[in-house]
Amino acid sequence: MATRHYDDPEIIGPEGTRERRVRRDFWRVAKKAARSVPFMDEVVAAYYCAMDPKTPVKVRGTLLAALAYFVVPFDIVPDFILGLGFGDDVTVLAAAIAMVRSHIHDRHREAARKALAEDGGA
Repeated sequence: MATRHYDDPEIIGPEGTRERRVRRDFWRVAKKAARSVPFMDEVVAAYYCAMDPKTPVKVRGTLLAALAYFVVPFDIVPDFILGLGFGDDVTVLAAAIAMVRSHIHDRHREAARKALAEDGGA
């Protein structure tokens, strides 16, 4: 069977490693990106939604793929380029969040608010 373009794990890794990578690297990258991502509160809520075992598998997969792209240092526009680096990440995150917004609940947003407040805004 031919591999479809969205099955290619080259950038974000095989499905089984996405959650581990996101759990390991999310907060480090979020702190660096906080000023570049205008909706960081929603990104953090998406993180909590993706880690929530009550979230449907397809929604978790969508969010984990987008969050894995966010934390991977090798992407289309390198994150260290000032002003542009997180632009592609923001686009991917915004699209994924828009697709699954109805699954990001108040409990995820509350956890995000608490985490951001504790860390001074990421």
